This record gives sequence, structure tokens and C-alpha cells, in this order.
Amino acid sequence: MLQCMQNGEFYLIDLGSRNGSFVNGRRVSIPVILHHGDRLTFGQTELTFYCPSHHLAREKHQDDDDFTVTEALRVRSLISVMVVDIRNFTVLTRQLDEKLLSELMGNWFRQSGDIIREHGSWVDKYIGDAIMAVWFHNKQKVSIEEVIGILQALNHLYQLTEELNTRYPLPFRMRIGAGVNTGYAMVGDTGSRERPDYTALGDTVNAAFRLESCTKEIGADIALGETTYQPLASLALSQKLFKQYTVHLKGYDTPTVTYASTFVNLKAFLRALPCN
Repeated sequence: MLQCMQNGEFYLIDLGSRNGSFVNGRRVSIPVILHHGDRLTFGQTELTFYCPSHHLAREKHQDDDDFTVTEALRVRSLISVMVVDIRNFTVLTRQLDEKLLSELMGNWFRQSGDIIREHGSWVDKYIGDAIMAVWFHNKQKVSIEEVIGILQALNHLYQLTEELNTRYPLPFRMRIGAGVNTGYAMVGDTGSRERPDYTALGDTVNAAFRLESCTKEIGADIALGETTYQPLASLALSQKLFKQYTVHLKGYDTPTVTYASTFVNLKAFLRALPCN
């Protein structure tokens, strides 16, 4: 999808294509701004982005009330949403020196972003003590390889958190919890001219946040939605290391089935996979 924003910038967004989209030879996994002369590749098709009057167009339409752009464009896509939250963060802020806290969180956020990008997504939101990441899928179904890739990213986030525990003199061990949910959502820009915000909206996203919250109630580290877990169900080890729960998520009238585990079990699960 090519999207013209209200400030005149053009974004290229890959909505989960099988062969990928490339800008100047680099695969796109997050929305990127296009510049005049960029080389675009879609499968066997190569194009050049032609927009020599980009800056003039921007200046013109800022004063033109009749100029129409597609900043409200939404696309319904099959996605997986991962929400990772730092446990007891409020208590940590009260017991840790502000300078040390700033350095700790800066490292955690920066390296978390690197990990998620390496696994084909981007940090969609930084929310206080939590992050939200989105993966796009083929419209038909989610493959087992895609789910395993998300779980590998989650395992690396856990390893990062453990490494920071050894590097900093913390008053108690920093822990994280996560919820992952898969389903359809509307994806597009919800921001303003000054601050565009390309994100996903809908029940799939809300449920991912609720699943993360429910891990505290059931004593788990990770909670997967049914659709996320489904590709893993055929693996015998997953049935042993992921336990099924029926939970009541806040704001939902009916019970929700989730498959929960610990980071220790997740590590054992990934290690036992044939590809590892």
C-alpha cells in the first residue's frame, strides 16, 4: 500500500506479502517514508518512486483546503499483536534513582526495538512500561513458522531483561509478562498532520492487552490467544508446555480461552524444535 499523509509524505506499507517489498534493495517490515528516486521491488516488478515536486506539493496543500489525501485509509488485515509489560514498574520507579532508571529503560526500549525489527516487526507503541508490536500475515491463515518467529522474539526479550538484571544494581529482579493475540484488525494512520501514527485498531489489539494482564491472575508469564496457539497445537510438546485456561477478560461478556506458559517452558519449547 502507498499512502499519502496529510503532511505530503508518502509511505510504503507491506501488508504481509509472501515475497516481501523492498526499498533500495532492503526488505520493508515497517512503514517507511519514500523519497524521490527510491527503487521499489515487488516480486519480479521493479519501479522507481517519482516525486520531484514533493516539497512543493507539501507547501501547496498546507494552504489548500480542497486538497484531499488518504490519511484516513484503513486496510483490514490479519495480524498478530504482542504486548510486553514490565512487572511492578511503579514500585521500581519509587526505589530506583531517576538517572539509573532512565538509563535502564532507555536500554530496554532501544534493544527491544532492535529485537522486534530483527524478527520482522516494529514497535508500534511505547506505552509507559510496555511495548506493542504488530506482525502482518497472509490473509488466509497464520503459519507455524510465523508463530514460532514471534515466540523467538519474545524469548529474546526475556533474555534481554535477564541480562539487564545482571548489569544494573536493581532493588529486585525486573520481570516481564506478555500477551499475544492473532486476528483481523483495521490498520492505517490514526494520527494528525504533525504526528502521524500508523497503527492497528480493533478487538484483536484490545484482547492482546487483556491477555497480558490476565497472566498476573493465572500465575503465568505468557498468554496466547486461541488463533495464535492453533498452528502450534499439532506439536506434542506444545500441549505439555502450554496450559489451557478459561479466563474472564476485562470488558468481555463471555469467557476467553488462552494458552499460557512461563519463559522457562518457552525456552525449552524453542530448543526442542527440529530447526534448532
